[in-house]
Amino acid sequence: MPGDVTISIVIPVLNEQILINEAIECIRGLPLGKALEIIVVDGGNQAETVSAIRDEDVERLSSKRGRGAQMNRGAAVAHGEVLLFMHADTRLPSDGLRSIASSMDDARFSAGAFDLEIAGKGMAYRIIEKVASFRSRLTGIPYGDQAIFVRRDYFLGLGGYKELPIMEDVDLMRRIKRDGGKVCFVSGKARTSARRWEKEGVIRCTFRNWTIMLLYLLGVTPQRLVRWYPS
Repeated sequence: MPGDVTISIVIPVLNEQILINEAIECIRGLPLGKALEIIVVDGGNQAETVSAIRDEDVERLSSKRGRGAQMNRGAAVAHGEVLLFMHADTRLPSDGLRSIASSMDDARFSAGAFDLEIAGKGMAYRIIEKVASFRSRLTGIPYGDQAIFVRRDYFLGLGGYKELPIMEDVDLMRRIKRDGGKVCFVSGKARTSARRWEKEGVIRCTFRNWTIMLLYLLGVTPQRLVRWYPS
């Protein structure tokens, strides 16, 4: 691994029994994947997702519900120098782990992410991808479905994720920027499921997401905004 950088992957889950084993197998199939620490943190009351995991080397944890709390729980037991936070429906590019290791071998960067790809057909998805990637590179604030990674010591020094009902990823990246940390965008794209857009409708889902983000940047609290975000 470049620079011998070690990576711990933290996957917060809730009712992802159908996807979780595929997600783990995809990670293991990547170059360097078998050497990784994978931590799955279940926010379900019955821990249904972690109970479905077949890979015996995966660390299985339970936590109170909420991505911020779940990702902090995983980070607290992780051993890697770099923490990679991934959603269960996100897939890394074939050289994704090597790209992370190479970028974190550069001491200038505190965190990073990938550009966005949506696993759906149609021009609307291509437009959303381009807008999301342009926005995140322009602002230096990627979202959680872009597979955010950050140096573990730096993450812990910042206090980790705030336990917010939504926007925990944006809040973290804004704090990194205010702290003077540099965020890199590696080559390749993180491919995320189109299931949310397909369920709600592309236009409705996109408009809702952009509106919530705008209101958040204008100072509306996540506690109020979560009312408009489907669980």
